[in-house]
Amino acid sequence: MSAAIMKKCRRAAMSIALLLVFAAPAQAQDNEYLMEIGGGVGMMGYLGDFNGSLTSNLQPCAAVVLRRLFNPYMGLKVKAMGGKLKGSSKDVATYYPDYQDTPYEFSNTAVDLGVTFEYNFWAYGTGRDYRGARPLAPYLFIGLGATYAKTSDKSVFTGNLPLGFGIKYKVAPRLNLGVEWGIHFSLSDKLDGVKDPYHVESTGLFKNTDCYHALQVSLTYSFMAKCRTCHNEDE
Repeated sequence: MSAAIMKKCRRAAMSIALLLVFAAPAQAQDNEYLMEIGGGVGMMGYLGDFNGSLTSNLQPCAAVVLRRLFNPYMGLKVKAMGGKLKGSSKDVATYYPDYQDTPYEFSNTAVDLGVTFEYNFWAYGTGRDYRGARPLAPYLFIGLGATYAKTSDKSVFTGNLPLGFGIKYKVAPRLNLGVEWGIHFSLSDKLDGVKDPYHVESTGLFKNTDCYHALQVSLTYSFMAKCRTCHNEDE
């Protein structure tokens, strides 16, 4: 992964992490529904030694989503996502001695399972269950995940750090439409099937490791109604 892209991604990661740590709602109550389930579709892309562009080699992906809402500001999301990671040594200007005569290309199946903490910038909801809640809310997320990639050499299983942002809209009391973009920093340099094509050893967390990102549109269904008798009628 190019140094410039990695530097920008690390800055974005630090910014999102700080916002999530220090941002806390003044008040919080239960949402009208405590759970959401649904799915999403979109595009995902590989970022690493053989691609440094966010718009190159994008591939279709799909996901299943389960979300637990703690209050109108915060929630925990479990997401399973599958798609392809694609790239080629022809797509980068970096000189790789091993692939000058025969360019390296790959299209690897990837599966991601992650748990992320979400923070809405303002209270999200219909406005009936929480005074001041809005049906449209932007949010940030960060968490932990696991990645499985099937390469031409052998399968790779590793951890990853997902983080990103999105916006959600309550289409109906039980329907939620969302759009989100996230980047996944993996702990492996072999998601593309090749380790250290520079032939230079590197150490450190996320040092010269592969990443991938995804832009998805999702639709979820709310269920598990809150206990209405536990609150005052004017809340």
